[in-house]
Amino acid sequence: MDRMDKPIKKKHPLIRYKYYIAGGVVFVVFLVYVISASFGPRRLRYDADRLTIATVVFGEFQESLDQEGIVQPILTMRVNSLEAGTVARIVVLDGDMIRAGDTILILDNTELVRLVEDERDELIKKQITFGNQSLQMQRRTLELNRQSLRAIYELQRFSDEYELAKTEFEMGASSMAQLNLAQRAYEFNRDHTETLLEELRYDSLMNEVQLTLMNNDIQREEQRFERVRKRLDDLVIRAPISGQLSRVNVILGERVSTGSNISELRVIDQFKIAMRISEFYIDRIESGLTATSTWQNKSFPMRITRVIREVRDNRQFDIELVFTDEMPENIRIGMNYRVRIELGQLSEATVIPKGSFFQTTGGQWIFRINEAGDKATKVNISIGRQNNQQYEILDGLSPGDRVIVSGYDNFGDAEEIVLK
Repeated sequence: MDRMDKPIKKKHPLIRYKYYIAGGVVFVVFLVYVISASFGPRRLRYDADRLTIATVVFGEFQESLDQEGIVQPILTMRVNSLEAGTVARIVVLDGDMIRAGDTILILDNTELVRLVEDERDELIKKQITFGNQSLQMQRRTLELNRQSLRAIYELQRFSDEYELAKTEFEMGASSMAQLNLAQRAYEFNRDHTETLLEELRYDSLMNEVQLTLMNNDIQREEQRFERVRKRLDDLVIRAPISGQLSRVNVILGERVSTGSNISELRVIDQFKIAMRISEFYIDRIESGLTATSTWQNKSFPMRITRVIREVRDNRQFDIELVFTDEMPENIRIGMNYRVRIELGQLSEATVIPKGSFFQTTGGQWIFRINEAGDKATKVNISIGRQNNQQYEILDGLSPGDRVIVSGYDNFGDAEEIVLK
C-alpha cells in the first residue's frame, strides 16, 4: 500500500445534511406558524389613542328616540274640479294667500249651459201643465158645487110639494094619483141629490190626490233643475279652506275632466313635523306620546298625533307630531328639526355610551378590553333600549368593563385587537 493512500472517514449523516435538516426545520416551524395563524384568532395591532374607549356603568337611564323630521303644513288639501270644462280664467297664482270661498279659477262648458237651458224649459212646461190641470180641477169642483146647490134647492122644493100633496089628499082635495106623482118626484130628487153630493166628495178626494202627485212631480223637476244649475256653480272653482295656494296644475285654455287635480291648499297657521322611524320602534310608538324639539337653545313641547304602521323603504314607518304650545318664530316648511321622543320612565340599567360600533356590528357584538389594557377581544352582547346618548346592555357585559365604541370601520375581520 502506498504511504500516500490514507483511509477517508465517512461523516455522520446529521453532519453531512445539517444544512438541509436546518432548512427543513425552519420550513416546518414556518408551516406550523402559518397553520396556527390561520386557525387562531385574527389579530390586528392598533393605536389605542385613535380609539374611543368607554366604561360600562350601572346608573339612571331613560329611553328616548332622537331623530330629525321635516316641517310640513298641518293640513294639505287637494283642490279638484267637480265639473269638466275649459280653463277660461285663472284668478290666483302659486303662493297666494286666500280665504275659504275665494275663486281660484273659472271653467267654461257650453254643453253644460245648453243642458241647464233645456232643463229650465222642461221645468217651465211642467209648471204650465200643472197650472192648467189645477185650473180644470177647480172649474170642475165649482161646477159640482153649483149643481149640488141647485139639487139641494130642488130637493127642498119637491119635499114641500110632497108634503102639500099629502095634506090635500088627507083633506080630499086631491087624488091618490097626484099624491103618488108628488112622492115619486120627491124621492127621485132626493136620490139624485145624494148621488151628486157623493160625487162631489169623491171629486174633492181625487183632486187632493192629483194635486199631491203633481206637486211631487213639480218638486222633483225643480230639484233636478237645481242640481243641473248647481253644476254651473261648480264651474267656478273656489277655495274650500283658507290657506296658501300651491301647485296650480292647469293653464289657460286647457281642457280638464271631472275630478282633475287643480291645485293644493296648505294651512300654514300651524305646522307638523313628519318623521320616519326604524321598524324597531313600531310597537313602542303610539299617538299621544310626548316629545321635545330644541331650536336655538329653546325647547318646544310636542305630541305624536299620527302613527302610520306600515313599514316602507329602508324598513321604516312614518309618524307625525304637532307643537302643543308655541312654535319657533322662524319655522318654515321644508326645514329639518331634531325631535326627542320620550319612550319610557326614568329607571336604572347597565349602559354604555353610543358609538359608531353599532352601525358595523348591528349591536350584536363589541370589543371588550382585558384587565391589562393591552388587548381587546370580540364578545357577543344584547342591546335593549336606547336614547340619544346611551344603549342599554341586557347581556354580555358587566359594570366596570371597558369596551371600544368607535373605529370599527378599520378593524376589518379581526377578532382580536392588540393595543399599542
